[in-house]
Amino acid sequence: MVLLSADIGVDLGTASIKVLVRGKGIVLREPSVVAIQTDSGKVVAIGEAARQMLGRTPGGIAAVRPMREGVIDDFDLALHMLKHYIHRVGGRGMLVRPRVVICVPSGVTSVERRAVVEAVTQAGARHTYLIEEPLAAALGAGIDIWPPSGSMVIDIGGGTTDVAVLSLGGIVASASIRVGGDRCDEALIRHIRREHNLLIGERTAEELKMGVATAYPGGRDLKTEVRGRDLVAGLPRTVVMTSEECRLALEEPLQAIAVAVRGVMEATPPELAADIVDKGVILTGGGSLLHGMDRFTSDATGVPVLVAEDPISCVVLGTGKALESMELLRVLAGSGRAQDAG
Repeated sequence: MVLLSADIGVDLGTASIKVLVRGKGIVLREPSVVAIQTDSGKVVAIGEAARQMLGRTPGGIAAVRPMREGVIDDFDLALHMLKHYIHRVGGRGMLVRPRVVICVPSGVTSVERRAVVEAVTQAGARHTYLIEEPLAAALGAGIDIWPPSGSMVIDIGGGTTDVAVLSLGGIVASASIRVGGDRCDEALIRHIRREHNLLIGERTAEELKMGVATAYPGGRDLKTEVRGRDLVAGLPRTVVMTSEECRLALEEPLQAIAVAVRGVMEATPPELAADIVDKGVILTGGGSLLHGMDRFTSDATGVPVLVAEDPISCVVLGTGKALESMELLRVLAGSGRAQDAG
């Protein structure tokens, strides 16, 4: 079937990419990983197939994340990944190139913005619109951002955490820090290396984080065996990790998030701060699924905290809301941020 065109929303995350087509909903969720041949640079796998290779590739193949801390780290691989996914959701059968809405962290530089626009344009977009992630996350979580009333959203992704207070369709106060799920994985790897002389991989750390770890003291009491390579003997070895030990390992990145949240609250006008106390704070992003994250954030701020219904999908669902109205899209993208690729 040949389509005239389609409007596409993209959440180009550090850990995963999600793609939405207007009228169809979310059509694709894949890890942001590309496997390449190290000698020629040829791409051999993208997405889940490449993620399965993390830490398990032979010498001639490397599994690489083109995104780091919420922005493009390897332009060529990010472009290859975007082309692959845009074509996969219907680009090859379209007579007219699609409009694409893509989200960026609120703290990105103008150079990083231009890199995203250029990559999406070269991947086949007719028009590219950039929306800041807190706005998209709030829309996707079902928050009404248009009244003169304060709403607060914390979007914890793989590479960044975006904190924003919204009112009248815009961002009143915000912070974006390059701390997220990946930094938590790194903290677990460092802790196990330091305390147990055991080296574990990224996938093992992520499984430990989601399966056993907690952000809140006494949040849960679980234990599991973790396998890795002994740094002294060089042989495989197993240690037992508990929820409490994982919590202690995660203290540094979690405290960085808490400091950013408190900083935004301190910069919020008193009238809007009162609204936030009444409404509570909404957590979105994959990082909000860490056990006890809502209670940890509530203790850090003294404000009720709720996790969105589908936190992982909030940002890409917000792009779908923006695509429903051209006028709304232009307002959200902001003056001068909508880029026309001709």
